[in-house]
Amino acid sequence: MSLKPVFFLAIVVVLSGSSLAEADVPKPQDIAACNDEAQEATRKGNDSRGASPNATDHSRAANARRGDAVSATPRNQPAPDPQLEGMDPEGAKDPTYQAAYRTCMRKAGF
Repeated sequence: MSLKPVFFLAIVVVLSGSSLAEADVPKPQDIAACNDEAQEATRKGNDSRGASPNATDHSRAANARRGDAVSATPRNQPAPDPQLEGMDPEGAKDPTYQAAYRTCMRKAGF
């Protein structure tokens, strides 16, 4: 058995896998759109079509109100949850805002 086909197949797998491993990074317009959508969701209140905050959203919001949440993550460091990347620091204090922002980022593919 020749090693050439196996070697070629291994190279194809490695190269195709490396492109899949790269995650998309939200652009400033994605972040702005999701902050706008989350702000609108908090204005509407508890809407059955909107995102519902989970226990983690409530916990992060309480931390943000104390000043030690995702909103305090330095800009040069990734957020602990990539779907919270770029979230408005004031919005981080509201669990409904967080849920809406996460949902928007998820719909945008992040």
